[in-house]
Amino acid sequence: MTAVSSQYPLGLTVRPITGPDEVELFNQLRYAFDHEIAGDLRAGRRRPEWLWVALSEGRVVARAGWWCRTGDERPLLFDIFDCADGHEAAARHLLRTAQAAVTGEGTPVQYLRFVPGDWRDDPAVRRGVDRLVGLIEEQGARPFVERLRFQWEPGTPVPDPGERLSFRPVAGREELVGLMTEILDGTLDAHSVRDLRTMTPREAAVEQYDDEMEKYTTPRDWWRVGVLPDGEPVGFVIAARNNYNAVIAYIGVRPAHRGRGYVDALLAEGTRILAGTGAPRIRATTDVGNTPMAAAFLRAGYVNHEREIHYAWS
Repeated sequence: MTAVSSQYPLGLTVRPITGPDEVELFNQLRYAFDHEIAGDLRAGRRRPEWLWVALSEGRVVARAGWWCRTGDERPLLFDIFDCADGHEAAARHLLRTAQAAVTGEGTPVQYLRFVPGDWRDDPAVRRGVDRLVGLIEEQGARPFVERLRFQWEPGTPVPDPGERLSFRPVAGREELVGLMTEILDGTLDAHSVRDLRTMTPREAAVEQYDDEMEKYTTPRDWWRVGVLPDGEPVGFVIAARNNYNAVIAYIGVRPAHRGRGYVDALLAEGTRILAGTGAPRIRATTDVGNTPMAAAFLRAGYVNHEREIHYAWS
């Protein structure tokens, strides 16, 4: 895409950065992802034409950025949006201009923001978050879901899977898609609930496998199925490493086996595998509304270190 520069009253310039040499300029405003941006550009997870700044007298007063998985052609998330105090008009103009250039006529991708776990209890933090999401809402976005972010660190006892289940690697794509299809019955995950409005459970499972699971490059024998003594699968856990951290990428219990504590064994197995690799941390997320899963993470020694809020345009 050709870089676009648009002028705004009082000499404001809105444009994408020109390349990696302007990462420092983009990072004049601060946020959690700043240390990752240069690496993401090299890996193709971000592109200069997806990183926009609003400049006033050479100073960045607002910025916006989009992210994708390596190999994708289109952005998956709108995950950076910052505005200096008193420059809300510049941020509005930046958002309208950048969004039109990055996503065109289609529906904008979801906006995601990391926030402290207690962000509603700190008046200063809440004002800052409310100001940013208010600007997003002016452009038509609406709250979609809030998610809890969990972290397990070395030094925390590794949970014991116990003896009720034994574990084996996932047999292959078809077994995992089949288990995912079953587990979508009664799901509490907001993204899955949304998918099921327009897809069958199997279609949703296939899409999730192809768009996410298939792209993990870590060993497939980290993907574990928990089975009863007679060999019947109870559920599965996907332990993996993404571009940034070791993660519990997916965990689920088949409907017939829910409510019996098997999720603790599955999570313990996934945690055991990742802890055994020497990972400096293990990350996981779940929706605020998925209280059973949140409780399982806490029982396993994970700490809810922050939250993420998602806004959507559809």
